[in-house]
Amino acid sequence: MTYKLRTATVAVMAGLSMLLTGCVSTQSSASAEQGKLMVAPVMPDYKLEVTLARLNDILTSAELTPEQRARFHYDRGVIYDSVGLRILSRIDFHQALKLQPNLADAYNFIGIYYTQEGEFEAAYEAFDAVLELAPEYDYAYLNRGIALYYGERNELAVSDMQSFYGADEQDGYRALWLFITELEIDAEQAKAHLMSHREKLTDSAWSTTLVDFYLGKLTREQVFSAAKEGVNHPNEYAERLCEAYFYIAKVAQKQGQYNDAANYFRLALATNIYDFVEHRYARVELAKVSQMIAEQ
Repeated sequence: MTYKLRTATVAVMAGLSMLLTGCVSTQSSASAEQGKLMVAPVMPDYKLEVTLARLNDILTSAELTPEQRARFHYDRGVIYDSVGLRILSRIDFHQALKLQPNLADAYNFIGIYYTQEGEFEAAYEAFDAVLELAPEYDYAYLNRGIALYYGERNELAVSDMQSFYGADEQDGYRALWLFITELEIDAEQAKAHLMSHREKLTDSAWSTTLVDFYLGKLTREQVFSAAKEGVNHPNEYAERLCEAYFYIAKVAQKQGQYNDAANYFRLALATNIYDFVEHRYARVELAKVSQMIAEQ
């Protein structure tokens, strides 16, 4: 089963939790698609608004055990996060932890927020807590690896990404993030590893398209064309574009095409797919690229 690279998240419908899920060109020859959004930004599902209203009512008026109240705060926090209301979601996650200190999922979200804010030591501690409470929580390795990557602790980042990749070697997203972190240590070896990992991927998977782009087998235009194929639900095209914009931007950034990279990071943000890893860190990347442009 192919899934999007979201951080592990859980949303509530009718008071019950259900699992959600979380390129090579030159600057002078950017694709025709660059600079415009090819799909309308995703708007919140009305069902989430209904569920949010129910959760507010439950938390205000219902008699709940501390464990139940913690779970409802967590569930409401996930909904807030999915629509980009990070301050409200963070408040709910902290409240959930006050009531139930062993809630690994809440620590995971808090670690992500610390990473986005550049508070890396606090992020490491949060993800350490996740893995102490739930050693099999493989997405904690991804999220801690990303925190280590942005904190420029590259060898530790690679170690975490190797653990994340090892949990499912048929997942193209895991191969990509391992490559991105390995690239900071040894570019040639990272490329060789990605080529080897590509052999384990399904050709028809969307994530494989992104890997092939990184291997130079596909152009930007071919990636955008592939994003339209085999779409199974209304938001899937926007989700794929969010991912494509982010990973294309990372390549442009590495090649010194900073204006291209900034444009693609902005487009990733404009999709409003708030709970995708790619959207979460597009703003972090945009700040870095903008600084590079200012220094030119």
